[in-house]
Amino acid sequence: MTGMEPVPETARAAHTPLKAQRVRSAWLFLAPMLLVLAAAAGWPLARTVYFSFTDASLADLDARQWVGFANYFSAFSMPSGRVLYDGLLVDPVWWRAVWNTMRFAVVSVTCETILGTIVALVLNAKFPGRGIVRAAILIPWAIPTIVSAKMWQWMLNDQFGIINVVLLNLGLISGKIAWTANADTAMAAILIVDIWKATPFMTLLILAALQMLPREIIEVARLDGANPWQIFWRVTLPLIRPAVMVAVIFRALDALRIFDLIYVLTPNNVHTKSMSVFARENLFEFDKFAYGSAASTLLFLILALLTIVTIRVGRISLDGGR
Repeated sequence: MTGMEPVPETARAAHTPLKAQRVRSAWLFLAPMLLVLAAAAGWPLARTVYFSFTDASLADLDARQWVGFANYFSAFSMPSGRVLYDGLLVDPVWWRAVWNTMRFAVVSVTCETILGTIVALVLNAKFPGRGIVRAAILIPWAIPTIVSAKMWQWMLNDQFGIINVVLLNLGLISGKIAWTANADTAMAAILIVDIWKATPFMTLLILAALQMLPREIIEVARLDGANPWQIFWRVTLPLIRPAVMVAVIFRALDALRIFDLIYVLTPNNVHTKSMSVFARENLFEFDKFAYGSAASTLLFLILALLTIVTIRVGRISLDGGR
């Protein structure tokens, strides 16, 4: 029998029960995790969606009344004939938060992907002390976000921050800058901190993909006369693209739900307020629990939609196939 001959039907039938048994075993092993996930994430999510269709208040959740889509969109007719619109979908503060979050996610993930790829390529090369550098590069990522935010808050302080001192000594600025309080620099400051912290995560995932590349392909490309840029663009990048896309999805989801970094560095700043910060303010500070639940629900839908689009556009296979 040659390798090109079709597999007999009896052989296919023999493999069918084994495949079904493996599928049942897989679901059996996944069942405890799925139950825990449903209890820890599914139930709170369902409750949040339900509260978004009520007038619930944090002071008395049991006194809630069903209001339908009023938290999302509603219209009121005045005696004068003027129609007033209310709800999350016509709230300019919400849409400003959406814009801030999208801008932050696009810029941060793009910069982290580019820098992470560059650093991963450097760490993939052989040089003395490579192991120490690989371990040291993970320190920013290992530091808790709150600790990183407070550390950078002190460094960016306009009175005693070291960033202003260094820039003044170098002659790059003429006076001290309130980085996190200035509307023109607040978002840039948050981006710098997030890129500093999250780039090692991208580096780690991309470096793992580079380590899996067969060296023979690179050597063949070099023997064919390809320069380093051609090898990277036409050989390395297509092979590590699935790993890069997975890393981008993880980082994009993390960036779109950014909360702690913004909440610590720029509290109550409309120029940097994200969707998560907006939802938190309405849930707990403004005692508009239903309105905050509606914002949380829309945030979840945006995350789910963007994840699906990214998977489709990036042609990522979730079942391990080609």
